Amino acid sequence: MLGIDVLEAQGFAAVKGKRIGLLTHPAGVNRHGERTVDVLRRAPGVKLVALYGPEHGINGDADASAKVADSVDKRTGLPVFSVYGKYMKPTKAMLKGLDAMVIDLQDIGTRSYTFVNVMKWTMESCFENNVEVIILDRPNPLGGLKVDGPLLDAKWAVNNQVGAFRVPYVHGLTIGELARMAKDELPPGGLAVSDAVRARGKLTVIPMRGWSRAMRWPETGLEWVPTSPGIPTWEAVEGYPMVGLGAFWDPPRIDTGFRHGIGKAHNFRGISYKGVKDEALEKDLQALKLPGLRFQRVSALDKEGKPATGIFIEITDYDQWRPTELNFYLMKLACKLNSKNPFAPGPGRDFKGFLRHMGSDAFLDALQRDGAKIDVEAFLRDWEAKDKVYQQQSRKYWLYY
Repeated sequence: MLGIDVLEAQGFAAVKGKRIGLLTHPAGVNRHGERTVDVLRRAPGVKLVALYGPEHGINGDADASAKVADSVDKRTGLPVFSVYGKYMKPTKAMLKGLDAMVIDLQDIGTRSYTFVNVMKWTMESCFENNVEVIILDRPNPLGGLKVDGPLLDAKWAVNNQVGAFRVPYVHGLTIGELARMAKDELPPGGLAVSDAVRARGKLTVIPMRGWSRAMRWPETGLEWVPTSPGIPTWEAVEGYPMVGLGAFWDPPRIDTGFRHGIGKAHNFRGISYKGVKDEALEKDLQALKLPGLRFQRVSALDKEGKPATGIFIEITDYDQWRPTELNFYLMKLACKLNSKNPFAPGPGRDFKGFLRHMGSDAFLDALQRDGAKIDVEAFLRDWEAKDKVYQQQSRKYWLYY
């Protein structure tokens, strides 16, 4: 039972008699696939007065990073305020008349996915304006035991749309647990509010029922609803932390040379490198001998309906799989495949966007010195040790075991 299901089972007690706003998107549905918007609209004694949309908008149809304008929801006639447009968090005017802000967003368990950051900034605005925050909790689709990758350097956690929390790249928490962390921790990882505002701010998390940390999305029995155009499937959820950094593309500032997806299929699970034959790339990837992974050449159709080819990444052992590991080997391989180091500084090169996603200045420095010879394993060992400390410290925010 998702947070919205539990809220309904409790007779909507947490929101009854209140004027509420709802920050949500198309994946904000109950276990039967009904929109949380509609569930709250028919809830007795509850007054839903406004909607709030994150990246991709309330309908999930805006492109990645595209600024979204305020609008009116055609199905309900409710005003929709964008918190991924002119403003990145609700203004005082947007919150006027609210008793509580309900947040129902499906995260994918990876730090650079923007929904948890929008949640954190919305919490800041609500606390500053005496509006209660109510989180309807949802599963971490990767499970609550996978923690992997670099922690975000402190300097990159300030005003970072893809990294407002100082957590590993795969963080192992639910959105409700992250909200508890945000309220408790100090900036830059926690809420950027005064001690007085933090103390009086009211946070209510409606936990799920029946979810445990060892459960991955397929084990929940729930249907996957696309959380964004780039994450249409559970397959893409697993792929995002594997290749999202290694196939980073932000020209002219940075281009690793790798592309994810094969034609119109396998978002974040298929990769290719322009000018390198699939056979050669497959051989390079297999030579890495990464635990829990297998690589094979596949084909799919492109936008014109013509065959496209690439390398599909198969997860053969989920327990052995280290979600972020492949990214860093792809970066090293990119330095070998490109005679000009794609990470080398120079005119027009700006790595701030890359670092806001990846989070480690030290790794970029090593790439820039001699990326083709970087000791990836040394970094992985260092991150793994720090991740274990983080996981132990973050247990105090756990709602599930």
